[in-house]
Amino acid sequence: MAALSWKTVEVAVLLPFFLLLSVSAPLMDSQSCLPPHLVPQVLSDLRRRYAAEFGDYLISESPSFFLGLLWVELLFVWPVSIAAAYAIVTGGRRWLPKACLMAGVSVATSMAAIMAEIVNSGRGSTKLLQMYAPFAGFAVVAILRGIFPSSSSSEAAIDPAARKTKKKKTKSGDL
Repeated sequence: MAALSWKTVEVAVLLPFFLLLSVSAPLMDSQSCLPPHLVPQVLSDLRRRYAAEFGDYLISESPSFFLGLLWVELLFVWPVSIAAAYAIVTGGRRWLPKACLMAGVSVATSMAAIMAEIVNSGRGSTKLLQMYAPFAGFAVVAILRGIFPSSSSSEAAIDPAARKTKKKKTKSGDL
């Protein structure tokens, strides 16, 4: 059985989450931060339906700590997610691990606060916890991708001959 490569993890796990964050931040999370008259009715209805179905009292009540986390998501995680998704779709950029690490640490920090609130408040359901749990898993995978380089880049860093071969392939257009 072949070893699981970072490229597979990027495409199968990280890309869907980065795309989800790229879409959900401006469409859903921004509603807690913007005046209601700026939000289209269809998006307001979708948000209310989600909050009712999952019992997400954080979305419906918007406590101060949660608003702070949403601002971090809008101003930091959203642009980093767009950049990381772009890097994965275009075949990788050398800064992708840094983007994964930044997004992963930010999402992990937010999920720690949110999940602690859900568990300790006694107000959150198992269904709500299961809604947020995949984001914590994504954060761990993104952090690991940021910490551990892909095998091809680590080989090139160690072996100068591998680095020259890679440069020749890049110049000739073989990649």
